[in-house]
Order: sequence, then structure tokens, then C-alpha cells
Amino acid sequence: MNALLKTLRWPNEGRDRQRLALWTAEEVASATGGTASGDFQVAGVEMDSRDVRSGDLFFALKGESLDGHVYLDKAFANGAVAAIVDRPIEQPHVLVDDTSRALELLAKTARDRASACVIGVTGSVGKTGVKEAIFASLERASKGAAHRSVRSYNNHVGVPLSLSRMPSRSRFGVFEMGMNHAGEISGLTQQVRPHVAVVTTIAPAHIENLGSEEAIADAKAEIFGGLQAGGTAVIPADSPHFARLRAAAEARGARVLAFGQSEHAQVRLLDAIPAANGGSLVTAAIDERRLCYSVAEPGDHWVSNSLCVMAAVHAAGGDLGAAGLALAEMGGLKGRGARHRLRVPGGHALLIDESYNANPASMRATLGQLGATPASRRIAVLGSMKELGDFAAGFHAQLAEPLLQANVDFAVLVGEEMKALARELGKGAHGALGNPIAYAHCENPGEAIAALEEFGLASGDAVLVKGSNSVGLGRVVAHFTAREG
Repeated sequence: MNALLKTLRWPNEGRDRQRLALWTAEEVASATGGTASGDFQVAGVEMDSRDVRSGDLFFALKGESLDGHVYLDKAFANGAVAAIVDRPIEQPHVLVDDTSRALELLAKTARDRASACVIGVTGSVGKTGVKEAIFASLERASKGAAHRSVRSYNNHVGVPLSLSRMPSRSRFGVFEMGMNHAGEISGLTQQVRPHVAVVTTIAPAHIENLGSEEAIADAKAEIFGGLQAGGTAVIPADSPHFARLRAAAEARGARVLAFGQSEHAQVRLLDAIPAANGGSLVTAAIDERRLCYSVAEPGDHWVSNSLCVMAAVHAAGGDLGAAGLALAEMGGLKGRGARHRLRVPGGHALLIDESYNANPASMRATLGQLGATPASRRIAVLGSMKELGDFAAGFHAQLAEPLLQANVDFAVLVGEEMKALARELGKGAHGALGNPIAYAHCENPGEAIAALEEFGLASGDAVLVKGSNSVGLGRVVAHFTAREG
């Protein structure tokens, strides 16, 4: 049989007969309870007029200080096909009573119509990277039939927006869920309704609002409340809160799949050695099988993340071989581990961009990664860790130890909360050669840039930039990556 005949006789699936359009006007109106001004089809859904692309449906959402209706002209100029509005306009639209509620209703319809296996991801550290790695694994295995929430769209707006973007043809959907307070994930998981619920780890992020790590574990465990019947909870076996998470999952009737180094982990680390590219070569046991794979991302935390990814892919019925290939090829995300090669006098320096988020656990892990990075000098630009409340001074001061262990030559500390670490370093904490760690305390990213410029980057330097997003260290990254090459 020749190739043409084989192609003509290729078996059709039900999903092949589904329309390629994401939504029609009739479907949007039916889902939202609104009234369509006419017929149209859309290829995407967007809430930020700056990000609108040709073919998008624009939601004119109203917040405390901004009204999306103000940006309708810009949205249509950027290529929007239609808009969801609460007042009549001349352009194609669906008129609803409440645009935010309409987004939730469209998300519900998207979730109802999808036959995809849905994976929900939360955790104190690593949830965006793990979400991206799970997606990359399932997208490879399904030949492009996987969907996920982009960026960190993990809140009460980002989650329904991400759901509303899921094509009906999707075989897998991967959604991130975040929170600042107890009860927030409970609402999000009822929208996502995952078949697989993943908790990456528990750490003192948002402890200002929750008071203790136990309360953080309980808040993350809310994800199990939306698990579908017969669903699987993927949880960290090595966490001191493992029993708490397991009890919460089992109370919902979930199958528990633990990952880590502990003997009770079903996805268990057997061995991990450094790889030539800076990543790791990992050997893991998955039930009765052994799996060897490479992880491109450096650091012990990514070895743990990879086990979490493998557990989630296994629970979703995905291809573990494809997951291994995806982990071997993944590069760092912007603000979450992206590596930049900078032109500096005499050669090149390395800049590690971790500027999007920070908490005590991720700070220690990333400083450990910096310490393992070959370099002539190691420089750490550290921004304040937010939402630590009364614990802030102690957690910031405790970063002196991992700075020492990483053999950091110069530390740039940015933000009010970093004064505690500056005081600790000022006591004379000594580096590897018996000299105090040189440091500068800065009020803002502009001062940090000036301090680094004065210090002077040289060939062979490794520079880590990490802090909570609100500190604005992305400005530091942008300034120095202008020299990338």
C-alpha cells in the first residue's frame, strides 16, 4: 500500500470531526447567558488588550481601579474579533450582566465539554516550573494535544481565563493554582476539577497570612477538594507534612502517589549524579520499574521536581519516555531560572534570572545551585522575600548561612526586609578564605544596578538575581541582559 492510500485510510477519531474554532458566537452566548450581536468565531481568549492577537475574544473585565471597557478600541486595533461587555458597543460583542461572572461561566463550559485528563498543580515552591514540565511531557506524547495555563495565571482570574482557552480537542490540560490566603485554592479547584492533583512542596511562603507551615499545608491540600472520582493526589514523600497531605487526600477518596527519596515513595529517587551540561542524570523507581533520564535544569530541587513530574505524568496515563526527553530539553523560564550569557570585559559572565519569586526554601535551593556553578566569582543579588510577616527578620537573617556555603564573593541586598541579612553579614560572617562577604544594601533596583556596575562584572563571573516579584529585580536582569551575546 503506498503512502497516499495509507493516509486516506488513516482512522478517524471523534476529535478529528470537531471544529477547529475555539468558540463560536452562539457557544459564547449560550455559556455566558449573554446576547451575541452577530455571528463570529474566535481562536483565543484574552483579558489584557496589550496581549490581544488576531482572532481573540476580549473580556472587558472590571477591577477595583481599572475597567477593561476603556481598552476596547486598543483590543480591536490589535485584532480582537469580538468582546464580552456589560454595555452595548458598535463592534461585534456578547452583552452580559457581569463580565467577570461571564468568564467563570465560559470556563465552566470549557471544562464541561473537554474529555481531557486534567492535572492541577499547586505548592509553595516550583509549581510554575513543574506545570511547564508536565505540559512539555504531555504535549510531546500527545503530539500537540495538551493545553496549560500560561505564565503564572493561577488566581481567581487567571484560572478561568486558562480554562476558557482550552480547546475541546485537548487530550490533557495542566493548570496551576496559587493562593495568598486559606480558602482560595478551594474555589479554584472546583473550577479546574482535576483528575490528578499535584502538591510540589510545602514551605513558608505566605506565612504572614497563614501563620504556620501546617496551615500552609492545609491550604494547599484544598486542591484535593476538586478531585474527580477515582482521582490521584501526587504529594511529596519527604515533606514533614506528608502525613497531613496524605490524610487530606485520602479523606477525598484519592489514590495517593508519593514522590521523593523516602522508602514509602512510589516514585522514588535511586540515584542522581551531575551531568556535563550542569543538570543531572537521574535514576528513579516507579512502582516496580526503573527509569533513567536527564534533567537539563541544574540543582537538587530540580531532581525533586523531576520526580514530581514523572509521578504526575504516570498518574495521567502519559508517556514516561516522552517525559524524560522533555526534562532533558527544558531550559529555564524567564524569571525562574533562565540563564543568560553576558558580554563583559575579557569574555563572558553568566546571569541566572530568578527574579520572579522568592521564599526561604527557594532562596536556599537557588543559592545552593549558585554555589555548585563553576565560576571565578559568585555574585548574589537578593531581593526581599514578601509575605513573611513577623517571621521576616529571622528568615532573611538566616540567608547568611547559605550565602557562606555558596562561597559568594559579593552580595547585593535589595529592599527593607534585607536589612536583617545586612546586619547579619555585618557581624563578620566569613567566606571560604576567612574574609567577610562583601555586600551592599540597596533600597531599590536602580541602586542595585549602580552597585553592580561599580563592582564591575568580569569574565567567569556567575550572577544570581532572585527576589519577590514586587521588589522589581526584573529591572536588574533587563539592564544586564542588554549585553547578552
